[in-house]
Amino acid sequence: MKTTFATIATAFIVLTSFNSFAAKKVNPLRDLNSINIVLTYLEAATAGSIEFNKFLFSDDFEYRNTANNVCYNKKTYTSFLKKNKGLRFNCETTYEMLDECGKACVAKAIMKFDNFTRIDYITLNHSQDGWKVSKVVTTYP
Repeated sequence: MKTTFATIATAFIVLTSFNSFAAKKVNPLRDLNSINIVLTYLEAATAGSIEFNKFLFSDDFEYRNTANNVCYNKKTYTSFLKKNKGLRFNCETTYEMLDECGKACVAKAIMKFDNFTRIDYITLNHSQDGWKVSKVVTTYP
């Protein structure tokens, strides 16, 4: 009887300790404001920083490039960013917050290269997990 009780107790302890290791990672971007989320996106897009990509994009994220009418989801776009980790664009980057109302925000990022300009329109949504980038539309005027 003591052996059965000890076995059950040991199994319970082992199972509960596995659950503590499987805990969800805390989102380091959760308490940032929309401006800091836009800056984090720009670090990922122009400076090759991928550290926070897991937390930066919403699950239903969409990236659309109007030059070739291609659309990517979160998995494909973050995979692209990961492949280009550390790659820095040789451009001057500025941004402006176009509108923020309640739980939605739209920003515009302008990347001026030597021969062309790229503009990203960035849509953010606020949820219980903080601000997240939900859509980016890239155009080349």
